Amino acid sequence: MTDTSVTVIGLGPMGHAMANTYLDQGYEVTVWNRTPGKADGLVAHGARRADTVEAALNANDLVVLSLTDYRAVYAILEQAPTALAGRTVANLTSDSPARAREAAGWISARGAVQITGGVQVPPPAIGTPEAMTYYSGPREAIEAHRTDLEVLTGIDYLGEDPGRAALYYQIGIDMFWTGLVGYLHGQAVAQANGISAREFLPHAVKTMDFRYFLEFYAPRIDAGDHKGDVDNLAMGVASLEHVLHTAQEAGVDGSVPAAMLDLFRRGITAGHGQDSLTSLTRLLKP
Repeated sequence: MTDTSVTVIGLGPMGHAMANTYLDQGYEVTVWNRTPGKADGLVAHGARRADTVEAALNANDLVVLSLTDYRAVYAILEQAPTALAGRTVANLTSDSPARAREAAGWISARGAVQITGGVQVPPPAIGTPEAMTYYSGPREAIEAHRTDLEVLTGIDYLGEDPGRAALYYQIGIDMFWTGLVGYLHGQAVAQANGISAREFLPHAVKTMDFRYFLEFYAPRIDAGDHKGDVDNLAMGVASLEHVLHTAQEAGVDGSVPAAMLDLFRRGITAGHGQDSLTSLTRLLKP
């Protein structure tokens, strides 16, 4: 082993990008994937293909996992649990906080340490200056492999709790998918009215710049201050009704704005008609 060696398990787009980035930085990279052919391009680039999970784990102290979910993590690591001893597993697999904590315990019981990671950028941005990953888990493990991890992205360390990085990641993904589906619905309405996505692009960018609203609402949410001095749910219902009617007039599926309209109406039924839309947090949380 060298100080610049790593094993990457899971060669989807993200794992492939990570392995390539390590190779570009002169690392000795061992790769394993359930479909061996996915490693062909990396092998041509200089990676070593492990024939088994055991060989992949034994090759290096640092093992980077980039898999679909934690079921895949167990399905793979259970093939060679004894080979985990002494390894640091940078588990960059997406799943829930509870499953991240459970996996950290399972890995620890087999003599390894899990660092949980939530990558905040798409595969093409791996290795670029703006890339960042949420990490949580033992600080000493993070620091021992900081240089190796920073080859891929910057480190946003969130503390010892192995589920914390997964939690932050899923909160961000929650907002990401919700916002992006809203964008796609708007573009369906635009196209139905003869407006191309490229033509509407500068307007979409302005509309989806939520920084002002986030900075305005965050302290109010924390303080439980939902007064409707700037907006209220009754106004929101009227607005969403107009959006829904516009979509229906264009023949566009209105299920996305209809779902939001239903939520706003539930807020009004709960007595928050004159409160800010932030009052919906009361409705949504336990």
